[in-house]
Amino acid sequence: MTRFLLSEIPELSNLEAGRGLVRIPVEQDVPFTPRVRALVDTAEFQRLHHVTQLGLTSRVYPGATHTRFEHALGVFHNALKYLWQLAKDDRFTAVVDVHTAEVLMAAALLHDLGHWPFCHPIEDMDLDSVPHHEEFAAEFLAPHRELAQVLKSEWNIEADEVLDVLVPKTNAPRLRMVRSILSGPIDIDKMDYLDRDSLHCGVPYGRNFDRSRLMQSLVVNASGDGLAITAKGRTAAELMVFARYVMFSEVYWHHAVRSATTMFARAFYDLHRDLDLRAFFQQSEFETIAALRAQARGTSSERLVEGVFGPKRRLDKRVLECSPFQQTDVYERLARRPFRELVDVSRRLAAELSRATGSTIAETDILIDAPPPRPEVEFKVEIYYPKERVFRPLAQVSPVVASLSKTRFDDSVKRVRIFAEPDLARRLKDTRLVAECVLRATR
Repeated sequence: MTRFLLSEIPELSNLEAGRGLVRIPVEQDVPFTPRVRALVDTAEFQRLHHVTQLGLTSRVYPGATHTRFEHALGVFHNALKYLWQLAKDDRFTAVVDVHTAEVLMAAALLHDLGHWPFCHPIEDMDLDSVPHHEEFAAEFLAPHRELAQVLKSEWNIEADEVLDVLVPKTNAPRLRMVRSILSGPIDIDKMDYLDRDSLHCGVPYGRNFDRSRLMQSLVVNASGDGLAITAKGRTAAELMVFARYVMFSEVYWHHAVRSATTMFARAFYDLHRDLDLRAFFQQSEFETIAALRAQARGTSSERLVEGVFGPKRRLDKRVLECSPFQQTDVYERLARRPFRELVDVSRRLAAELSRATGSTIAETDILIDAPPPRPEVEFKVEIYYPKERVFRPLAQVSPVVASLSKTRFDDSVKRVRIFAEPDLARRLKDTRLVAECVLRATR
């Protein structure tokens, strides 16, 4: 079947032959056939050049300015590698035909199409007026858009087929398989962003697992509608689990990254009703920042927006940090609360601290960051033992994964933090006082 796919899918043929390639970091050669170029050259795809992958992380890790454009090419490259491996599995080719494989390739290239600047902190607020980015992709795949027309003319793919992968509407086994490849425990998205984010942040954590070994071990799972790995890939899978854990702990939820994120989120929460969100979400990052700065001028959000995006970086400072093992009572009061409730608590906390310190503390001078209600996807994957012909959960056969799975992923890597305006933070050195005020504010 691999030979059949090679003859039918030019991108796989070019991958093997090493021709018609474009290079992205680190030394990845991505097949760039005329039909791939046709998609990439559309205005809808080119906008990803102007949406950074990690947004506010660059305020702490200066190299983290890589874009969704680069990431999309990396995910597409991974899709080809996954297809190359899985085409050797008769159970895979019985479910996924050439057209479905091409739908996967297009969906991989376009999976972040609906992303807008600073998308994840906005989505985490779960505001009624804000769609999820997968749903917003429909904005760019509308029939009148160039991208939908190129999909049809160059790929013979309907835009709705790609959208059905991104936002499930049907439940055929072939689509469950494709979705598992694009968004699952060992998907092509994680395989790229862990490596790429680690590279651009200048840290080793997300690159310390054997990607090639993991890909070479891919097989179809026991139910025939998703991915599993053979026993030879177990160690690589364990290291991928740990890489994800450390990247969240040391990069994505680094305290200064979360300070910038919380400042941005609170400002957006207060300003979003006065923004044309449909237009706002189609802007470049530069345009988004300019719009927020203009909207915040003269409001209580101005300090927050200027502290993150203004000419002088001025991030709020931690005055309290809590986890399931540290200041547990405060953590339990705040973790997994909806964002609007955290805003209400922060307002009451400002009032409590004003009374306790005898000074006036503005509502936006004290902010709360906490794990959101919607948790990260847990790493659940089956290990296939060919000699016994049995599948076993990774957590069952791996002491590393079993240990990590005893507590929720979010509880392990995400903290509750109270941030304060820098001058105020210098005055709030008594963490017991801050904790007591939080408890009073959450009664």
